Amino acid sequence: MKNERLVSLDAFRGFTVAGMILVNSPGSWTQAYPQLLHARWNGWTFTDWIFPFFLYIVGVSMTYSMANRLERGDSRIDLFKQVARRAAIIFFLGFVLNIVPRFNFETVRIPGVLQRIAICYAIGAAIMLNFKPRAQAMWIAGLLLGYMAAMYLIPVPELGAGFMEPGKNLAAYIDSLFLTGHMWVQSKTWDPEGILSTFPAVATTLFGSLTGYLLRSEMSRAEKAAWMLFAGFVCLIAGGVWDWYMPINKSLWTSSYTVFMAGWALLMFGSFYWIIDVQGWQKWAKFFVVYGMNALASYFLSVMVMKLIIFFTVTQADGTQLALKNAFYNAVFVPMFANPLNASLAFAVAYNLVFWTIAYVLYKRNIFIKI
Repeated sequence: MKNERLVSLDAFRGFTVAGMILVNSPGSWTQAYPQLLHARWNGWTFTDWIFPFFLYIVGVSMTYSMANRLERGDSRIDLFKQVARRAAIIFFLGFVLNIVPRFNFETVRIPGVLQRIAICYAIGAAIMLNFKPRAQAMWIAGLLLGYMAAMYLIPVPELGAGFMEPGKNLAAYIDSLFLTGHMWVQSKTWDPEGILSTFPAVATTLFGSLTGYLLRSEMSRAEKAAWMLFAGFVCLIAGGVWDWYMPINKSLWTSSYTVFMAGWALLMFGSFYWIIDVQGWQKWAKFFVVYGMNALASYFLSVMVMKLIIFFTVTQADGTQLALKNAFYNAVFVPMFANPLNASLAFAVAYNLVFWTIAYVLYKRNIFIKI
C-alpha cells in the first residue's frame, strides 16, 4: 500500500496543468468567460482553483515520496539538500519566465507562480521532515490564524489596521518595502504572489502533505477515498464560514481561501482517487496522465511560447504592428465563431492541445523531464 503508484495523482496533476494552460491562454483577455478569469477581488472562480491545486499536489507528492525514502534509511539532511536544489531550480525557472524576452533586470518581477511553488515546497518539506502529522496540522492552524491576526491587527502607516482593499493592506505594504519596482506589472503596488501571502500558501502545501500521510496509511483504498471526501466537505464548510470574517480572496491568499480551496482539492483529488485507483476506471484519465507526467515542462513551455508570440509582431496591410498571437487569433479563430467568447475559448483549447501533443510525444518515448 505504501509504495503503490497513484495513477490518480498523475491524472489530477495533469488536470491542473491543463486547467492552468487553459486559463492562461485566452484568445482575448477582454473576451473570456468569467469562470476562466480570476475573481476581481473577493470571491472565487474556476480559475482560482488552479494555483492552490498545484501547491496541494506538491504537498501530496512530497510526503508520499520522502516518507518512503525515510523508511528506507535516507537521512533527512540528504533529502532536504535535494529539496533545496529542486526549489532553487524551480525558482530560477520562474525568474526566467519573468525576464524573457525583454531581459530588463531593473523592472523584472521577482515573485511568480513557480517562485511561490519553490518557496512553499522548501518550507513545506522542512516542516514535513521535522514534524509529525499532528504537529503539521498545528502548523497549518498557526499559519492561518497568525496570518489573519497580522492582516487585521498590525497597523499600516497612513492606513491603520484591518484594511483588505487592493494595494491597501499589510501584505501590499510589506511588498512595497522589499519589492518596489519588481512587482506584478498590472498592479505595480502589490503582488498576488507577494511575501506575506506566501505563509498561508505554505499551509495549502501542508494540507497536501497530510493527505499524503493518509494515502500511505494501512486503510483500504475505499476508506482513504471516503476520508478525503469527508475532509473536503468539512474544509468547504469551514472556509465558507471563515469567509464571513475574512473574505475568500486569492490575491491575498486569505486564510478562508486556503481552507476553502483545500476543501475543493480534497474533493477533486478524492474523486479522482475513487474513480481511478479504487474503481479501476483509468482509460478516461489518459489525457490528464500524459500531462501529469511532464507537468513542469508543459507549464514552462506553454508560458514561454505565449510570451514570445505576444512579443514578436507582424506588419499589417496598413503598416501597423500586431502581436503574432493576436494576428493569428484574428485571422483564424475570430472568423470561425460568431460569439467572441467562444472564439477566445477555442484559442485556449487549441493552444492547450498543442502542448498536450508535445507531452504525448514525450510520454510515448518514455521521456519524463525531472529536476
